[in-house]
Amino acid sequence: MIVVHHLENSRSQRILWMLEELGLPYEVKRYERDPKTMLAPRELRAVHPLGKSPVIQDDGAVVAETGAIAEYLVEKADGRLGAPSHREAALRYRFWLHYAEGSLMPPLLLLLVLGRIPLMGKAAIKRVQPMLDRHLDYVEAELARRPWFAGDQMTAADIMMSFPLEAARKRGGLNESRPATMAWLDKIHARPAYQAALAKGGPYTFA
Repeated sequence: MIVVHHLENSRSQRILWMLEELGLPYEVKRYERDPKTMLAPRELRAVHPLGKSPVIQDDGAVVAETGAIAEYLVEKADGRLGAPSHREAALRYRFWLHYAEGSLMPPLLLLLVLGRIPLMGKAAIKRVQPMLDRHLDYVEAELARRPWFAGDQMTAADIMMSFPLEAARKRGGLNESRPATMAWLDKIHARPAYQAALAKGGPYTFA
């Protein structure tokens, strides 16, 4: 059985959701953040040297990094939630699968860090927010064209995009001014598998 090393309020919530969508059996091992630093506990280093979440263990393999875990699970599930057969849709799938962490998360993380720095942080946020807005406008334009990121069906790319867009709604200025993106968030949150993952994962303030 797959063991998910799950940190509260983190990227690993996506892996629980994906496992629920795929119907793969799994066990959750929960970890709480340090209340002062908000970092992952040292116990995670016993699972993987970086001490980060998510990490999964399956049949002796230890897999880290959310995107790598998503690809591993697609393969394990015989391609379900993977790339569509149409070449153009498949290219979109690969783009969004990697865009989530490679392009959209960095400005969100900058906002989080800068928000904790008095005075100078506020000035720097004014420079970062326009960068994030450009990304959010791009996402909005794409979701206005199709129901899911890759095309007509939900894929692992949508699961990967969930966390950064949830974070953007909480602290990055995403609101009803981008209706297609907000409708997409409402749609994923209504899915039974998403709700089941919330029940198993514990505290998650982004949903």
